[in-house]
Amino acid sequence: MIDLLEPQAGESILDLGCGTGDLAAEIAATGARVHGIDADAGMIETARAKHAGSGATFAVADGHAFTLAEPVDKVFSNAALHWMTRPDEVIERVHAALRPGGRFVAEQGAGRNVATLIEGMRTAAAEQGLGDVVLPWYFPSTAEHAGRLERAGFEVRVALYFDRPTPLAPGDTVADWWRMFGPTTLAGFPAEAHDALLRRVDELVKDRQFRDGGWFADYARLRFVAVRR
Repeated sequence: MIDLLEPQAGESILDLGCGTGDLAAEIAATGARVHGIDADAGMIETARAKHAGSGATFAVADGHAFTLAEPVDKVFSNAALHWMTRPDEVIERVHAALRPGGRFVAEQGAGRNVATLIEGMRTAAAEQGLGDVVLPWYFPSTAEHAGRLERAGFEVRVALYFDRPTPLAPGDTVADWWRMFGPTTLAGFPAEAHDALLRRVDELVKDRQFRDGGWFADYARLRFVAVRR
């Protein structure tokens, strides 16, 4: 991702959805001027403490509504855009943040990202009469997202969709993945139903997501480079 970004000394770069700032600090080490934003105040606090000497700066901001004092040369985002569920608003803000000719380089969950995990949750919830599963993510197809970018005034230079099966932490199962990444989905069901629901999800997906002694998440990613026209 950083190779695609091609950061240069003196360039201004926005890290959109920077989390705890690790990649922002790595980009800043090239001599670029990096500003990271994230909607999670706790992550920004950690980023400021962890990377105080990196040269990167950090602020709390919503990706759907942020503004910058002046345009930047590049916008970078890794594993964050799929949490921003109003993509046209995000793309509009990125377009406004970039100078003409500026580059938007990002990777996000897309297409069939965690499709097996979602299928397991939907099946288990239906079996137990718990109702609809509400998901907190935006996982577009390649064509869908490229179309959004083009309509907003970007020229798409790279669009790469790929599967990336990812091992979970040792000892974790798909149930633990849902507890970490899908708490808002679980909040839609009675708390007393969660344990039985998640046990059933594990049972339903184990034949596909457990191998070689460990559990995997069936990630699929969209990586793209777009230039502001």
